[in-house]
Amino acid sequence: MNAPTIWIILPIAIAFVLFLISSPRILSFTGGFVAIALALMAQFAPIEQAMKIGGFSLKIDSSLNILGRVLQIKPEEGPLLALIYGAAALWFFGAEASKSALRFVPFGLIVTALMVASIAVEPFLYAALFIETAVLLSVPMVVSIYKHPGKGIIRFLIYQTLAMPFILLSGWLLAGVEASPGNLALAAQSAAILGLGFAFLLAIFPLYNWVPMLLEEASPFVVGFLLWVIPTTTLIFGAGFIDRYSWLRASPQLATALQFTGLLMVVTGGVWAAFQTHIGRIMAYGSIAETGFSLLALSLDLRLGIPILFLLFPARALGLAVWSLSLTILKERAGTMQFSDVRGLLRYSPFASAGLLLATLSTSGFPLLAGFPARLALWDGLARVSLSLAFWMGVGIIGLLIASFRTLAVLSMADEYTNWEVNEDWSQGIMLGLGMTGLFLLGLLPQAAQYILASLPTMFEHLGR
Repeated sequence: MNAPTIWIILPIAIAFVLFLISSPRILSFTGGFVAIALALMAQFAPIEQAMKIGGFSLKIDSSLNILGRVLQIKPEEGPLLALIYGAAALWFFGAEASKSALRFVPFGLIVTALMVASIAVEPFLYAALFIETAVLLSVPMVVSIYKHPGKGIIRFLIYQTLAMPFILLSGWLLAGVEASPGNLALAAQSAAILGLGFAFLLAIFPLYNWVPMLLEEASPFVVGFLLWVIPTTTLIFGAGFIDRYSWLRASPQLATALQFTGLLMVVTGGVWAAFQTHIGRIMAYGSIAETGFSLLALSLDLRLGIPILFLLFPARALGLAVWSLSLTILKERAGTMQFSDVRGLLRYSPFASAGLLLATLSTSGFPLLAGFPARLALWDGLARVSLSLAFWMGVGIIGLLIASFRTLAVLSMADEYTNWEVNEDWSQGIMLGLGMTGLFLLGLLPQAAQYILASLPTMFEHLGR
């Protein structure tokens, strides 16, 4: 028994079995419970340590050799897998409520396993192949057999695919840098190409125009899942690059580039969100700002920045899950996600409207909600470096808050004598209720997440220590 078989190959095998199930409810619950079981095993089953179960002794090896390459999941990466599969369970349990379970659950489980494989593979440059495979398998989730793919879907596929050759080329050049560390020209070239690869993967400005387009064309619930799983695992993959190469880690230009890029995404994401009249596009720019917050965390002293980076992940996962499910329900009710069509829906779909507002406010860093503790820590860290950096982060947050209050105003603009109705079904109400409760709990008790997050920096050899 080895860890890659349990957390990569087994989920993919289960996903192929799930293709045979035609009941959305069974699919949703099966996918959710499988993800929960994988998360619990990752958190509590030790890797590379013998366990006694009754009269049997069991040991989970950390590596698996395939075709001369190695998939390795280190013992320190168990909490990370628990975080990834635990967050994936949120989407799988919510799939039935969003009415997208049939294709979403099996493909989503495969995509999650492939993104885990991208973190685990050695040599690391093969991660680009796993990410590209995950992107290709994401396409059936966002396209419909009843209409042609839109520009957003095509740009998503093109931009994510363009990342692969840049990552592969940078891996080739970095091998040369390791052989001759004094070759500064080669190091600069490899860093530039590596940066381009991650710019495509993370949808860095101005390469993020596909995000709002995709949210207009595809199911918000499915797009929300992609906006969580791809950037989250890519950021961990990128942090692994910084951890691996001392010249990259010690480069002052890296911190400057991360600060500039992160602020650009936070400010443009926040300001663009403030002027949108489409609640799906507001979520798109909110997710762009979320990636910007993560890049800003990586730009800080890594002993402070890495814990903040991991603190951002649970809030992002929960916020996007609640946000995308709420959008899906409101879109089903109104037909579109334009302000003019969702006006007054607070009285017709109160759970979905409340979930949408709380998720938007959480992304804005509103006090008492999940996003607040990480943003406060990040803001404090930036202010210690430069007050101007903290000011521009504040501009982005104000933009997101304006978008939140504009959304609140539009959703509450019902006629005076309109009666309150609850049109969400029981599964939608339960999932949204649990999600909103989670947003408050993560905001009020952020220390509870430390049970999983505290040991995550140890997965890196140099960062965060």
